Amino acid sequence: MVADHVKGQMLDSLPEAMRGGVQLHRLIDSFTDSHPLVKETAQTLTADFGKYAPVVLDIYFDHFLAIGWGRHGHGDLTEFAQWVYRTLLNNYGYLPPRSRRIVPWMVAQNWLAGYANLRDLQRVFNGMNRRASFVSGMDKAVDVLLEHYIMVGNAFEQFWPDLRLHVNQSGHNIL
Repeated sequence: MVADHVKGQMLDSLPEAMRGGVQLHRLIDSFTDSHPLVKETAQTLTADFGKYAPVVLDIYFDHFLAIGWGRHGHGDLTEFAQWVYRTLLNNYGYLPPRSRRIVPWMVAQNWLAGYANLRDLQRVFNGMNRRASFVSGMDKAVDVLLEHYIMVGNAFEQFWPDLRLHVNQSGHNIL
């Protein structure tokens, strides 16, 4: 999320570790956006979400990552989320202004662990729907997910090993 708010020369003003995190985020986004399976899966969502289909799919994948954290992540998801929140708060002064506005909500509502349950996922989509520039359809995103749950889950399970390999081959070795 922070990386999405880092624009232009702002990257150069960040501490080295944060720059690395932004670069990793961008590597992951670029790989994800160009992956054939992701494009194909997003295309199936276009009728419901138009140009927002890739954004919705990204959050669907976050859901499957959260519910499968025991297989895909390291340690306990709640502990990981708390570590992320502490890191964000400890580096609050370096965050872009938009991230500073979002982080308190993220922490208070425990967004990262919340991706695992559909009630919190609906709240995320409702907020994004309110902020969307165009009609997004994101208010119905959880219903659409439930219609395509197996298909999207299978796409995530096929995509995740490719992403891990790509990140590890890039030298990051964190996934």
